[in-house]
Amino acid sequence: MHRSRLFAVIIDVAAPDRPAAESFWAGALGAEAAVEPHEPQFTSLAGGLIYAALQEIEGEARYHLDFETDDLDAEVARLTALGAEPVRRWLDCHVLRAPGGHLLCVIPVHDREAFEAGARIWH
Repeated sequence: MHRSRLFAVIIDVAAPDRPAAESFWAGALGAEAAVEPHEPQFTSLAGGLIYAALQEIEGEARYHLDFETDDLDAEVARLTALGAEPVRRWLDCHVLRAPGGHLLCVIPVHDREAFEAGARIWH
């Protein structure tokens, strides 16, 4: 048994586009933009319509979903059983590709309070 929940929508942008994207998405979502001090490639977009973050990447702009879980191996196994394919691993983040081509990440719990309030139990 493990638990997981959708943590965030991640807006991936190239470095040159980051300042304009931060301003746009903060305004569009009604969120406060704040660079994450321990992960400067991320800008938190909290307090808006949904929890989102902007991530600086190399390559094309895209969106992906982050799922947080209390058991990384179990959540990766659950999602691969549904048809996702492993792409790569970065630190504790497992990057998967869902059927249809969309990326998603499985990450450890980042927001314990919200996780405890909203995580789903999987058997």
